[in-house]
Amino acid sequence: MIKYLLLAILALAVIGDAFDYKSNDDSWQLIVNKKEALSSVTNGGKRIFKMIRSVISDTDLADSASIILEEN
Repeated sequence: MIKYLLLAILALAVIGDAFDYKSNDDSWQLIVNKKEALSSVTNGGKRIFKMIRSVISDTDLADSASIILEEN
């Protein structure tokens, strides 16, 4: 479960362009922009939350399902 959460965070950071690649003749560098990573992860999380909330609220499950308690 934690692996999937970390993978989702990494994917949101990559999509949000939080990584820079710099190279020269001798070496490669991977630079992480912390502020950009934080903003892209939070924005992506908010979008996913809003999407899931809209899907749940669009269904009529809450209106059609009723809980009946009976005492014996």
